Amino acid sequence: MNALVVDDSSAMRAILARMLRALDFEVKEAEDGRAALDVLASSGPFDLALVDWNMPVMDGLQLLHAMRSDRRLDGMRVMMVTTETEIDRVACALDAGASEYLMKPFTTEAMAEKLAILGLVDVP
Repeated sequence: MNALVVDDSSAMRAILARMLRALDFEVKEAEDGRAALDVLASSGPFDLALVDWNMPVMDGLQLLHAMRSDRRLDGMRVMMVTTETEIDRVACALDAGASEYLMKPFTTEAMAEKLAILGLVDVP
């Protein structure tokens, strides 16, 4: 399995990448939505993208819209991993095509549970 981690915080990218590698994912990183689209253009679809909402250049919701408008990425699961906790924000992301939503801060167990729901890891 391969994953793309998109977050403007290098510390958060490192945390997410470490969690995913422990679950046997190969990981690439991008610091914003525009950089993520560049990675997708050069590397093709991933099994999973973990996407922050609040980023400069192109935010996570804009990235999600761009990804969902690209038919080559139809099978790619996208999990928003963000501090946006309002229910209308969660609904907005899910309506835009997010596969799952994980609120920061989170535990390794919560991440594994979400990945299991997506069918990417065995049930913890």
